[in-house]
Amino acid sequence: MIMQRFAGKVVVVTGAAQGIGRGVALRAAAEGGRVVFVDRADFVAEVAAEAQGADTAGFVADLETYDGAKAAMDFAVQRFRGIDILINGVGGAIRMRPYAEFEPAQIDAEIRRSLMPTLYTCHAVLPHLLERGGGTIVNVSSNATRGIRRVPYSAAKGGVNAITQSLAMEYAEHNIRVVATAPGGTDAPPRRIPRNAAGDSEQEKTWMSEAVQQVTESTFLKRYGTIDEQVAPILFLASDEASYITGSVLPVAGGDTG
Repeated sequence: MIMQRFAGKVVVVTGAAQGIGRGVALRAAAEGGRVVFVDRADFVAEVAAEAQGADTAGFVADLETYDGAKAAMDFAVQRFRGIDILINGVGGAIRMRPYAEFEPAQIDAEIRRSLMPTLYTCHAVLPHLLERGGGTIVNVSSNATRGIRRVPYSAAKGGVNAITQSLAMEYAEHNIRVVATAPGGTDAPPRRIPRNAAGDSEQEKTWMSEAVQQVTESTFLKRYGTIDEQVAPILFLASDEASYITGSVLPVAGGDTG
């Protein structure tokens, strides 16, 4: 039986076209939420339409820009007359390589991809949550704050953890909860749009395999998680079942705390 934890709630999910974000958005819709699927992929509306019988909308936005983040939040308010829950799913390592091998522009790109969308959307949603009298933000971080071959990504996700804890403390008095999960390695279907559009060289594939080995060996369970195993804790934290949890970053990585 599908629970209805989000009945009457307006939920905005970023990174909703693929991967964990897609799973979160579809499950929130199945549980009664009115859901805005946000992504820069132009097929995000197709994904939103997969939630048959649910009240959903897709919105294309580049959340690596503040204008994109604000436009997404404004659209949700125009479409559904408010926002109750924001789930930030945008992010992901673009490249895997030893830190000494990163070029400066590549470092900047990792920070833009995995830190700035969360920083921007948290800021853009706050006026709407304050007007609503409260709400919840769930950030999808990573246990890669400790790991190899992705130092800039690790730094970005460390920033997401800091946003979560500081924002939770600052806005608790306004009935706004801010929480995060820290997923470990997760099996997912092939991406329709790859994170690294330039493709990986043979050397980069080797570095990637080294990172995969480290991630797998660092978990107690010695395996990657599934999309469903990441979706469930995100939606628990987003729901009223977690009403006394704020400022926490929940590791979801088979025992590896990152």
